[in-house]
Parts: sequence; C-alpha cells; structure tokens
Amino acid sequence: MNQHETILQTRNLTKEFKGFTAVSDVNLQVRRGSIHALIGPNGAGKTTCFNLLTKFLEPTTGTIVFNGIDITREKPAQIARRGVIRSFQISAVFPHLTVMENVRIGLQRQLGTAYQFWRSERSLDVLNDRAMELLEQVGLTEFAQTLTVNLPYGRKRALEIATTLAMEPELMLLDEPTQGMGHEDVDRVTQLIKKVSAGRTILMVEHNMSVVSSIADKITVLQRGAILAEGPYAEVSKDPRVMEAYMGTADAELQGAH
Repeated sequence: MNQHETILQTRNLTKEFKGFTAVSDVNLQVRRGSIHALIGPNGAGKTTCFNLLTKFLEPTTGTIVFNGIDITREKPAQIARRGVIRSFQISAVFPHLTVMENVRIGLQRQLGTAYQFWRSERSLDVLNDRAMELLEQVGLTEFAQTLTVNLPYGRKRALEIATTLAMEPELMLLDEPTQGMGHEDVDRVTQLIKKVSAGRTILMVEHNMSVVSSIADKITVLQRGAILAEGPYAEVSKDPRVMEAYMGTADAELQGAH
C-alpha cells in the first residue's frame, strides 16, 4: 500500500507498563477511506492502542505516521487538529444541555474557542444550521430540543457520533460504538457508521461480530497486544488461530455473524 493510500501507519508500536507489555510490536496500516476494525478478546490491547494513537499514552517504542507525517511525539491537541478525532462514550456529552447544544459545542471546539463567535447572533445561527445538518445526518432531528439526559441510550451514541463529526474528523476513532445496545439500536448505529464513513476513514474497536462482518473492509485481530491475524472478515473468521483465541463462546460468535 503506498503512502497516498495509507492514512495511518504504526511501526513496531509497543507499550510496556512495569514489565507488562500491553501493545507489542504492532504494525498497523489503515487504508484511506476504509472502515478498519480492531477486534480481539478482552485485554488484547485494543484500547491501549487507541490511547497511543490519540497520544493519551506515550509509546515505549515505535512510530505513528499520519498522512505521511511522524506524529509519535505530538500532543493530543495537535493530533486532534490534524483531524484524528476519537468518539468518547456518553461522558463526552453534557447531560443537561439539549442535543442541539451539545453538537454546537463540538462545532465551537472545531472553530477554536475564540470569543468572537459570541459577538454576533448571526455566527450562532450559522452554528445552528450546521448543528441541524449534523443532527439530520445521524437521524436526531426530532430530538434537537430534547435534554440529552432524556435521550434513549442508542440515540446517545448517535449524538456522540454527531459531536465527533462536528470536529471535522479525517480519521474517526470509534471505541465500542455499539456496546450495551439492543439489537435494533445496534442495527441503526451500524448503518449510521456506514453512512458517515463516506469521505472519511474509520478505525473502530468493536466486540459485535455481526457489526464487524457487515461494515468493516479490513479487520486486525489483536491477542495479548500483538497482531494475530489481519484481512477481510471472511478470511479472518475462518483462521483457526482466531477461532482458538476467541475460544468456544466466540466460535459461535464468529460463525453466527455469517
């Protein structure tokens, strides 16, 4: 894969915590415009990987390259300005603001918190229009004036995606986007991820195999911090090492997604 096709690359990415290796020599290549899923049993190092990519953690060794630029030593704010935006779970939204106000905060962050945006009413109207566009994109138009605390769970996840989109991500990192959801919400959010992936790249950590099988272009399986297997779902799900890593329960899980 040439540099133009690769949006994100890690070389020998390693993170050690006091004698425990959480991420071990990971070489990841994320293709521009793709949906790339990181899967693996609990404790496989998926979240640590995300924390390294967004610079919440410093790697022990290794390199992270985004759009051909070495970003290994950059700070979280620099990474975000480059367009690597991570969707945080519910904690990232303000429960006692409306759905619309939450998206507007995301938009203001994107604009920078410069106070001049408060000078004219009209600039707020511009934000309102854009906020409504984003809400429409994620199917939340009817909830615009709802207090976020009153939103159903699955809709909260859609709101997180909207606030993440407000930050204009070029590479969007989604951490367990369907966790804790009922079947209907899972389907809705899966379709939503597929929809918002147009024109951007998505790297997601996801447990639900039916989600992964239906939308991921490429899957990287981590086990004990190292890459166990990689490729399209059809290939990876038949890999005996992957089946073994998931043991009994997930054999059914892997097969069940076909």
